[in-house]
Amino acid sequence: MKIRIVDAFADRPFTGNPAGVVILDSGTFPEADRLQLVASEVNLAETAFAHPLPPDGEADWALRWFTPATEVDLCGHATLATAHVLHTTGTASGTVRYATRSGILRTTAHADGTLTLDFPTAPLTPVPAPPGLAEALGASPVSLHDTGERIGDLLVELADEAAVHALRPDFRALSACSRRGVIATAAATDPTGGYDFVSRGFFPRVGIDEDPVTGSAHTALAPFWSARFGRDDLIGLQASARSGLVRTSLRGERTLLTGRAVTVIDGELLTGL
Repeated sequence: MKIRIVDAFADRPFTGNPAGVVILDSGTFPEADRLQLVASEVNLAETAFAHPLPPDGEADWALRWFTPATEVDLCGHATLATAHVLHTTGTASGTVRYATRSGILRTTAHADGTLTLDFPTAPLTPVPAPPGLAEALGASPVSLHDTGERIGDLLVELADEAAVHALRPDFRALSACSRRGVIATAAATDPTGGYDFVSRGFFPRVGIDEDPVTGSAHTALAPFWSARFGRDDLIGLQASARSGLVRTSLRGERTLLTGRAVTVIDGELLTGL
């Protein structure tokens, strides 16, 4: 069985966010504990598992995502990676529909090599700071928003881009501050720099201290910054050590996320699922 490592939201290897991708031949998933063992062995932020569904249904593929520690409800970069594998191997073309724990998701491949994810927009609710957040994050928030049940992150606006880059969180303390993770963000300092806002994502609660590029977080970042800038189409830079760009297009209850992906490892899973 093939297993691939794909750098998502990247236009060259060793940037963006790496994800494991396993395309299953059967029409069902193995037991969750088997999938979790593979994801733990891959030891990336997420490993995606997909299997084909019968024709003429509401979705073409079933899709699940696992961190090294747990299954998650929504993952952008591993969905982008899965779509990249399906399209580059000739398994799919055009728009593909996925049945997931977050409902039906769609990806569309474009002639220029980019892929667009069609995801639900995260609802934003202003909230007070949980105890110890500023100390755990190492910065004082300007504003805070809950991102809803599906994502479960705390969106934290900081004073400026430099403050986002400078963060050195206490991950153990930070894990107590949200259901899934903390997204720190600020407006871009240089409006001509090629992106509109910057972010970093910390998810120690699910086994990922810092995620290189978090697609799902941009379903919250898109409505937040679109409201600030008065524009529906923006570009976000996730400023991790690997970094990556995400183009966001706010479409009401849906958010479109566009990026590229590169396969860096194409191998064989020698143990059966």
